[in-house]
Amino acid sequence: MKIKCLEIDKLLTERLILIPFTIQICKNILNNDFEDLKKLNLKKGKSWPDNDVIETLPKIINNLSKVESPTGYESWMIIKKETLEIIGDLGFKGFNYKNKNIDIGYGIIEEERRKGYAEEAVKEIIKWAFSNEIVREITANCLTENSSSINLLTKFNFIELRTENGMKYWTLENTNLKQN
Repeated sequence: MKIKCLEIDKLLTERLILIPFTIQICKNILNNDFEDLKKLNLKKGKSWPDNDVIETLPKIINNLSKVESPTGYESWMIIKKETLEIIGDLGFKGFNYKNKNIDIGYGIIEEERRKGYAEEAVKEIIKWAFSNEIVREITANCLTENSSSINLLTKFNFIELRTENGMKYWTLENTNLKQN
């Protein structure tokens, strides 16, 4: 099975736009070049890209290098509709063909936390992922002391599988998928 290239260029929520990263955008951000983003009329949020984003970009490039173009099972930028500022990222670490699952991660810059943006973005990306009828499960992990992520994952009915080495591991089954 081969995953199709992404057929949309963005996802929209009430307050957010989610746009997939490309290899070129990631490489340019790492080189402190934001011209691609300016061409899209996007602005950097106050502290974006933060250290978490900079550390994650090589992993995003690696995941994107395994596909011809974004499939949606990689990472997306989180953009405030009102200001077109990039305030975070979310997405997946690629599609796991063997288990038909994806592992979710997300982050919001410090100035924009506790405003419901992560919840809004995660809700939309889960809806999109489960609508594709190939994803059986979304997994997640977070630090045991990250109460915000624990609350968010619990809110979306993720089930905690285990705790080890300071991390909690979670699963969310696609109940709409016909079991084969």
